[in-house]
Amino acid sequence: MPFPNLMAASSSTGDSTLLLFALVLLLSVLVSQFANRSVLSTAVVFLVAGFICGPGVTGALRLSPDQPIVSGFIELALFSVLYTDGMRVGIRDLTSAWKLPGRALLFGLPLTLVAVGVVAKFLLGLSWTEAAVIGAVLSPTDPVFAAAIVGREEVPYRLRHLLNVESGLNDGLALPLVLIALGIAGKAELELATMLTELGVGVAIGVVVPWIAIRLESTRVFASSEPYRPLLGFAIGLTVLALTRMFHANEFLAAFAAGMTIATKDEKLRERFHELGELLAELFKLAALLIFGALIDPSYFGEIGLTGWTFVFLTLVLARPLAMLVSFAGTDLTKREWVAAAWFGPKGFASVFFAFLVLQHHLDHGVWIFHLLAVTVGTSIIAHSSTDVIVARWFDEEEAQ
Repeated sequence: MPFPNLMAASSSTGDSTLLLFALVLLLSVLVSQFANRSVLSTAVVFLVAGFICGPGVTGALRLSPDQPIVSGFIELALFSVLYTDGMRVGIRDLTSAWKLPGRALLFGLPLTLVAVGVVAKFLLGLSWTEAAVIGAVLSPTDPVFAAAIVGREEVPYRLRHLLNVESGLNDGLALPLVLIALGIAGKAELELATMLTELGVGVAIGVVVPWIAIRLESTRVFASSEPYRPLLGFAIGLTVLALTRMFHANEFLAAFAAGMTIATKDEKLRERFHELGELLAELFKLAALLIFGALIDPSYFGEIGLTGWTFVFLTLVLARPLAMLVSFAGTDLTKREWVAAAWFGPKGFASVFFAFLVLQHHLDHGVWIFHLLAVTVGTSIIAHSSTDVIVARWFDEEEAQ
């Protein structure tokens, strides 16, 4: 019977993935102190470990994009990332020092999308709709891969605030654009009403669930004890995830809306959940990067060709800097702050998930586009994660002068 064999294969894949993740995590923790002082990045360690153990190199991990373990884990990781990202940007955070993040989001995000799309259209010869998909997928940023920038006191606060707020919001803002672009470019008919309903119900669940939980928790009857208070944030997120799947709503916008609602309504809950939430999101993200690395086959590097590599280069060193140059025109950013903001636009974890969506929408060149996106995101993670400490020290030297 094939069913037991399938279950055995799935179990074997899960066990080997779990073992590899545990070993790489152990190694990363043991060298974390050294990594904080060098260009070594934990994200790069997991990405490279997955690549080496993937089917294209050693074959220790037998993973493919169509396996449930891959899509399921990527979705769970993005949900946790968006949930914790949302908690960084409550209404109070948005109204304070909004000028620079607002420019990055309202001008920088769409300008980056357009710049990447134009390059994809004329350099790669793709259709406008496929080019728009690539632009939307690669427009969000994730400074988690540039942790030394947002976590160092020597880096100016307004720059750290800019990158934090921008990355916290642009994943959620880019998601509808990605879905619309994929719907237009894909072979399946775009059901705009259905998609908007899923998005709207997702946002509603994301706002209502934490609002009710926070109201209940503030009463004497339902007040939580201090040791359990961090778990309240976890329980809210889990409830939101379950309800969105039950009602077929968009779980990612729900996660982001839930995080923002908590940040706005209950500052203490945000603070108490912060350490647990960030740790859980980081674990999910690292595991997903391991899986993503295992899916990058060495053949992709040659398959995308010279034009593909030219696209990768222009995307990383031209599209974002040009968009930021226009967005911050007339502001009082120093040259070093502008350079850091322009360079640290790493293609983050949201782009990893969006790349998987490309495969599910059956674009004419969908497989090739996925390979191109995989190489672009992987290159971005390595390039940005390897230069964050250097740029942070650059600001430290400026302060010492």
